[in-house]
Amino acid sequence: MKALAAQPKLVEQVHKAILSEIAEAKLKAGERIIQEQIAQALGVSRQPVQQALVLLKNQGALIEAPGRGLQVAPLNLDVIRRMYEVRAVIEGLVFRKAAENFPERAKKQAEKLLAAGRQAINTSSLRELISVDIAFHSLFYELADNPLICQTMASHWVTTQRVMGSVLLTPDKPRDIWDEHEAMFEFVANGEAEKAEQMARLHIVQAAEFMLERFSDQAARRPANQP
Repeated sequence: MKALAAQPKLVEQVHKAILSEIAEAKLKAGERIIQEQIAQALGVSRQPVQQALVLLKNQGALIEAPGRGLQVAPLNLDVIRRMYEVRAVIEGLVFRKAAENFPERAKKQAEKLLAAGRQAINTSSLRELISVDIAFHSLFYELADNPLICQTMASHWVTTQRVMGSVLLTPDKPRDIWDEHEAMFEFVANGEAEKAEQMARLHIVQAAEFMLERFSDQAARRPANQP
């Protein structure tokens, strides 16, 4: 972690920094969270760290540690499965509405994100891959022109980032993901709403299948005393 400059949204910055460490498995499941160490690493006081940790606990990324304090929560396969069942339906709606509402805006705005995603693959930056992936989907949430979508999906992003962190560590997966993103974008840009919806659903379903298989394999290899 590198020191953060003082800004009005300091708690948000601290939250993002800690979540990135968890998503990149630099803070692993079961690892105890030490407020003083985080504050020192980020160059901030303990207060914004404490507030960020409360948010992460409420979002399910942290749990109470034995004795006292907090530790990184293990990912729950059932939660992930159910989350992606919901997300597949919502993402289908998102890309359908974006194709119906703003295909021209998609052309202007999404191409830069597609290029950024390819660049992140080339530089092997896990943090940037996750950031650009979120930015890509968030753009289409906006283009869907339904504020309830953004509000609904916000509750999933913490778990989603953790799952992506594990999946994107696989060498051949990021390029597949961005090939799918490009296909989704092209359907939207061409105003092909039904195809955009189908591709978006398939994208999420396939991602979920891959991730659940990966986590199941990891759980099978994990010693019984590890979370």
